[in-house]
Amino acid sequence: MEEKYVIGVDLGGTKIAAALVDFKGTIICKYTLPTKAEEGEKYILDNIIKIIEKVVNFGGVCSKKIKCIGLGAPGPLDIDKGKIICTPNLPFKNFNIVSPLKNHFKMPIFLDNDGNAAAIAEHMFGAGKGINNMVFITVSTGIGGGAILNGQIYRGNTKNALEIGHMTLDAQGPLCNCGNFGCAEVMASGTAIAREAKKAVKMGYNTTLALYKNITSKEVFKEAQLGDSISQNILDTTLNYLGICVANIITCLDPEAVIIGGGVSKGGKIIFDKINEVVKRRCFGTVSKNTRILPALLGTDAGVIGAAALAFIEEKF
Repeated sequence: MEEKYVIGVDLGGTKIAAALVDFKGTIICKYTLPTKAEEGEKYILDNIIKIIEKVVNFGGVCSKKIKCIGLGAPGPLDIDKGKIICTPNLPFKNFNIVSPLKNHFKMPIFLDNDGNAAAIAEHMFGAGKGINNMVFITVSTGIGGGAILNGQIYRGNTKNALEIGHMTLDAQGPLCNCGNFGCAEVMASGTAIAREAKKAVKMGYNTTLALYKNITSKEVFKEAQLGDSISQNILDTTLNYLGICVANIITCLDPEAVIIGGGVSKGGKIIFDKINEVVKRRCFGTVSKNTRILPALLGTDAGVIGAAALAFIEEKF
């Protein structure tokens, strides 16, 4: 059987990652670059081209064996036209990202929501393997997700389903980058955790977070584990909102499993304990008892592996 490879590209608000991936989901070669969203559309597109060229040149396989490119990007998208319509954390507005890539690399390009791509990856190669009805939620700079229903990726009417990060959790909550108020992303993401921590320090609360020059969610988890009460309170509040988000998804879709990935999921037991507690309290017992909440297995590679898996699926290898 001829060896076949694809390139998976994960376009995020903080970084762009690309990888050469084989048919088994194994990463052969991977590169990352900072997104630098403030530099604009053309800069990001040029960096996507640059990082794909690095993977092609240094992957160690004949370029003729690389059959196509999969691209996972934040939505909303028009995947039929290859456009990023708009996205809260990137500067794209009705930007056709597929055409310039297709013209440059002379191979098929497949675009999908980054949450869908990661869901496909976990379903094919990770924690969701063998599970026909599952939801993947990624919690990092923002919050995204994808659903596998009856063994197939679910995209919805406009192919923009499962924009979990923009589910309203508190109608009176803070303004989200999308223009709405109280979205899951502004209430429960890594960015939300860091925002509340910086606010606590600025207000003069007695917290060990004040020792850090730059506070991210990572520092909040660390100090909470060391006993800082302010950090613990911040996590209790934000993770409660994340639990509500998961409970809403479970109530709507009744999946076999919800898989949690993204940088925030590295916080470990405290996250899963809180989500399970909230789900148990808010969902019907018969549903919550039969839904497993699992950590993702592919870690930060879920995006690139998923984009590659998307290409394999769409090219029908």
